Amino acid sequence: MHTPRFGIPEPLASRMTMAEQHEYLRDALPRRRVLRGGAATAGAAAVALGGAGCAPAATSDPAPAGAPRTRTPEVNGALVAPFGRHLALSADPTTQMRVSWQVPFAVKRPYLRIGPRPTDLTRKVEAEVRHLHTPSLGDKLPAVDQYYLHAAVEGLSPGVTYYYGVGHEGYDPADPRHFSSLGTFRTAPERPEKFVFTAFGDQGVSYDALANDQLILGQDPSFHLHAGDICYADTTGHGKKSDLYDARVWDSFLAQTDSVAASVPWMVTTGNHDMEAWYSPDGYGGQLARWSLPDNGPDPRKAPGVYSFTYGNVGVVALDANDVSYEIPANKGYTGGDQTRWLDRRLGELRKRSGIDFLVVFFHHCAFSTTSSHASDGGVRDGWVPIFEKHRVDLVVNGHNHVYERTDAIRGGKVAKKVPIGESVNPVRDGIVYVTAGGAGADLYEFPVPDSYEGHVKDLDEVESYHWTKDGEKNKDTVEWSRVRYTGFSFLAVEVEPGPAPRMRVTALAESGERVDRFDIAPPRGK
Repeated sequence: MHTPRFGIPEPLASRMTMAEQHEYLRDALPRRRVLRGGAATAGAAAVALGGAGCAPAATSDPAPAGAPRTRTPEVNGALVAPFGRHLALSADPTTQMRVSWQVPFAVKRPYLRIGPRPTDLTRKVEAEVRHLHTPSLGDKLPAVDQYYLHAAVEGLSPGVTYYYGVGHEGYDPADPRHFSSLGTFRTAPERPEKFVFTAFGDQGVSYDALANDQLILGQDPSFHLHAGDICYADTTGHGKKSDLYDARVWDSFLAQTDSVAASVPWMVTTGNHDMEAWYSPDGYGGQLARWSLPDNGPDPRKAPGVYSFTYGNVGVVALDANDVSYEIPANKGYTGGDQTRWLDRRLGELRKRSGIDFLVVFFHHCAFSTTSSHASDGGVRDGWVPIFEKHRVDLVVNGHNHVYERTDAIRGGKVAKKVPIGESVNPVRDGIVYVTAGGAGADLYEFPVPDSYEGHVKDLDEVESYHWTKDGEKNKDTVEWSRVRYTGFSFLAVEVEPGPAPRMRVTALAESGERVDRFDIAPPRGK
């Protein structure tokens, strides 16, 4: 008879995912149910596990910015299953990968195993522990301790598929019993090849969010861009300590996302619901604990959602629009202008780099959108759109508005070229196309006029909308640039082709798999 795994009967454990095993273990502990919205403190859990034969050893782990240091008891590692794996690219995706995951309790000596085959995980990489403590925020929200682990893998070979497993003392992913928990990833090729990346914003935890994740996995993307409002643990989104916030939602989110983010690098930036004011003056201590993103932005400890990377012939820049937003000013100006100056420099550097055909920028608040809920942010328009035009950015992806909306090619705030579905745009000649891809899974919004695939209603060529001004007011707009509007759950899939005539084919897919929109970006070579 097999020894039970993590305290779970062997026949049952062999059929369960890591997230299901984690929930089973939590359910065995009275009132400790992470994946159903309840996170336990490790000390109380250790008492419940007292019969496991391992007395907890108290340790003190360094806390991220804004989180107080606390005593973190450890439990028997054999009873603790990792969950919530998520990959992230580094500044050099050809030779490096960042692997992150979560454990429900403090563990000893966490690590990652990696190798070319599931039976050859001989390389072992020590993991960094980031312990995040959230104080009690009300009678119904107890204090929560969460443990995030991060391994930086370097010295990899370009264009190679690797197998990996995450573990700690008492739980070895190389044990054949744990093969079902192994993940894979592929490093970027040394020379540009055809590839796909996906994008959306405003995800949360829901059946629709999970459905979008599975559709994304079916695209076999090389990476995924998440334009902020990641999990909605903060349901208010004002960036204030008075916001409603439940840190335990992150456990559910990371378990939900594991099925895709364990093999697809999940590149996130910060939305207004990601300003979690309990962790630091700017509310980003939680981001620093949970994610390992490229650290090449203006200040990675202060602005973790600001960075860049290259993949093949594409340069990607992530921004934090909370820094410039007129609508939600909690963090307005928090970088003192450093982010905007860095953006100008970085786009200039990428535009000059040999082999880069396309520049893609993604962030949360919309430069151009017409929904009734948020519409357009004048702070983004004033601070960044001129820089995008200066460096001839090819595609801008936003979230914030929970819809799909795509503009014509815009220059100077006006339509420079109409781009119907199926048409091609030359950013150098025609201007920039802006896409709002906020239909990832959160509750959907509406447009002031009915949505349609061509963006116009009957014979109307204009839509009445507004943008947020410096004073936090709504200024009316008469909009001609709204080409495609769709109010269902959806995401972007972008197929990139290098070569003498490089092209990006941008497709919006509904949760049903139906194609909502398609257009091509085809700049001249060497633009």
